[in-house]
Amino acid sequence: MNLIQIIQNEYIAIIAGGLGGIITAWLTQRILNKRGVFSYFVNHLRVGMSAEDAIFGSVAVSWNGNPIPNLFLSSIELTNESMNDYENVAVCAYTSDTQLLSEQTQIVDTPNILSWSDKYKQQLHVDPGQAATDSQLQIYYGQREYVIPIMNRGQKVKITYLNSAKSTENPNIFLSISQKGVKLKYCTPQNQIFGVPQPHAALAGLLVGVVVVISLVLFAANTWVAAIGAFSYGLIAQIPGAYSIKFIRKAREAIGG
Repeated sequence: MNLIQIIQNEYIAIIAGGLGGIITAWLTQRILNKRGVFSYFVNHLRVGMSAEDAIFGSVAVSWNGNPIPNLFLSSIELTNESMNDYENVAVCAYTSDTQLLSEQTQIVDTPNILSWSDKYKQQLHVDPGQAATDSQLQIYYGQREYVIPIMNRGQKVKITYLNSAKSTENPNIFLSISQKGVKLKYCTPQNQIFGVPQPHAALAGLLVGVVVVISLVLFAANTWVAAIGAFSYGLIAQIPGAYSIKFIRKAREAIGG
């Protein structure tokens, strides 16, 4: 019995089909049960800075009547990059080198905002007619705790703080998440093309470019056509790279349901 007859044998085909189904199911389950990944980045914008100058005068920045040396507007964007949806995600924003003042929160593409966690509300509870204690003020200025009711795959949350940095350098504001099976990673802000970070689009475009160049070499009428085609592709490589990544994302979502 030669190799072709073995391949054509109905029992071999049934076994191969069964193994193929098992492997496909296993890979699908691995994808669906993959550990969740949330990512976030922070952008800082200096709003004002107090200064004293004997010749040109002084500039004073204040908040609720209190002088502030350095005022920043810091925006945090948190994204669920996993293929899973999560409920009641606890998020904590914290800092050690600035004071968090007023805030604005938004669950992107919805009319909803974030609510403080019950624990955080209890910590900051002040009875009518009473004033906040120094400990409560320290908590308020140093951290915030929220609960996101539903964090679907691909969902984004924005948190913006007006804050008073203790130095002229950009403040450091971090996030932490308490959620089983979720890993949080910090990302540096990156320029995007069609919703895809440019470095990722460039890398994907390079990989697609390898296929394009090989195709040109094999099928182009002459060397000049191949050279011009490769050069032209290089000018726009990030665009097919970005669409390739978007296609892969859509495919992952289709697999995940």
